[in-house]
Amino acid sequence: MKSCRNFLTLAFLLASFSLSAQDSGKQTLSIKTNIYCDHCKQCESCGPRIYNQLMDVQGIRKVKIDAETATIDVTYSPSKIEPNAIRDAINAAGFDADGQLAPAESLARLDDCCKKN
Repeated sequence: MKSCRNFLTLAFLLASFSLSAQDSGKQTLSIKTNIYCDHCKQCESCGPRIYNQLMDVQGIRKVKIDAETATIDVTYSPSKIEPNAIRDAINAAGFDADGQLAPAESLARLDDCCKKN
């Protein structure tokens, strides 16, 4: 009976360690961007463009866009992708990322309402 209890305790501890190891394998990065339209989450060029561009990148697990603060929170696996690659993906969608400017060809693909006036 005592060995069964010890086995269950050990199994519980191993499961707890495994779950905490999985949780520590992800980080969240908050990236400052420029969002110029007031309807970015519904706009074809803003919210979905950023979200789809980022979710296509291996290692990115979650994307949250906050138009009011002009930030993009990205939860990612640091063993699979680095923060600069995340910024590059945001640039490819046509948006600046922490002062890193989007290239002109990416900006040109945005709807007029999403471009700086």
